[in-house]
Amino acid sequence: MNTFFTLALMGFVALVFFTLIFMASRYKRCPSDKVLVIFGRVEKGRSSNTIHGGGAFVWPLVQDYSYLSLTPITINIPLENALSLQNIRIHVPSTFTVGVSTAPEIMSNAAERILHLQQPEIEEMAQEIIFGQLRLTVASLTIEQINQDRESFLESIRKNVEPELNKIGLHLINVNITDITDESDYIASIGKKAASEAINRAKVDVAQQDKSGAIGEARAMKEQEIEVAKALAEAEIGRKTAEANQRKKVQEQEADAVQGENISNADIANYNAGLEVKRAAALQQAEVAKYEAQVAIQQAIYNAEQERLRAEEVVGEEIEKNKIEIAAEAEAEKTRREAQGVADGILAKYEAEAKGIQKLLVAKAQGYQKIIESVDGDHQSAATLLMIEKMEELVAKQVEAISNLNIDKITVWDSGGNGDGSSTSNFISNLFKSLPPLQDISEMAGFELPEYLGNIKSKENTAEDIKKVAEAEEKTEEAEE
Repeated sequence: MNTFFTLALMGFVALVFFTLIFMASRYKRCPSDKVLVIFGRVEKGRSSNTIHGGGAFVWPLVQDYSYLSLTPITINIPLENALSLQNIRIHVPSTFTVGVSTAPEIMSNAAERILHLQQPEIEEMAQEIIFGQLRLTVASLTIEQINQDRESFLESIRKNVEPELNKIGLHLINVNITDITDESDYIASIGKKAASEAINRAKVDVAQQDKSGAIGEARAMKEQEIEVAKALAEAEIGRKTAEANQRKKVQEQEADAVQGENISNADIANYNAGLEVKRAAALQQAEVAKYEAQVAIQQAIYNAEQERLRAEEVVGEEIEKNKIEIAAEAEAEKTRREAQGVADGILAKYEAEAKGIQKLLVAKAQGYQKIIESVDGDHQSAATLLMIEKMEELVAKQVEAISNLNIDKITVWDSGGNGDGSSTSNFISNLFKSLPPLQDISEMAGFELPEYLGNIKSKENTAEDIKKVAEAEEKTEEAEE
């Protein structure tokens, strides 16, 4: 029994161990630079579950998983001959940096559209989108807006490109416009004009700055002289004030030193007295604690012995209880199996009888079908043949009914009759006539016998025969009396 429980326990531990290993193998963690996509049987109304960070359990058979990389992708866009708002064609070479977004709704778009695409395929798809939207942005701006206000130009690009990239699960990380040129040198002319204006403004600014510098220098020299005189006067006043404060501070420190020495001596005396009192109290508490500890040790030993004895008793009772439960379970299992065996035997017997009856009925049905086929489908003829087959059994039943009559003796007074036969012959004839004739039996069964087996008498002859039988019976009764 112990071996059985040991094996069962080992089997249970092994099952739990392998279950934990299997569960751990199906728990998928998502790295910080990837998006975990779980597809298959997911929430209703969604094609997949996307997770960034953390992890999730992937059910076997009904679910599978894959990862989307969050590594940025750099795409060069050599846009040329883009038509601006002024119908001037310009070249806008640029570099776009894109990547898979971590926003929930955009991650779902990425899972649906680029999950199993290679990076070159993703780059090609993003490049087509950026080309179209960049041309659209350039067509809505003038050369001056594009060249002079780069921040607004980049914001316009982001506004047009970002929503289209979001549709395939990407978002725009950075845009870098390297250089903008045009075939008609319009931008270069604007640059020369701006440079000339800047040079002229710079010259005017230099002259104004020289003038302002001379005036400022004179003012600064005068203000410097005033500030120096003021600073010297303030320094002298400060020196004298500091000397007076220093002398006052020294006097206060000497008085505080004398007072502090007296206070320190008093504090030392008080401290020593309190120290002696604390030593005596500590010694007393140590002795009390020593005796209390000894009492606690003895009490703990007593409690431990009581617990040990109680544990031994409980273990013995638990073992007896387990033995009784195991014996009861074994007896119950034996009873269940015996009852199951009896039930299975009864069920097998009835199933065999049912199969035998079914085969008998099927055989009879097939025989009846062949009889009907042999008479070309004439059901009346088929019934007649079946009845003829049973005729011997019916006659045997009639003979058996007569043979079972217990007749001690028969006395017949033969008066000679009226020429219709003797009384003895009439008695025997009437006895056999009391049996149902074959024609009557066949008529009750609903069919007619062949003519060579005899015909049924007419109703008038039948009535006369009945009358004769009745008269013969009355004479017999009178003779007996």
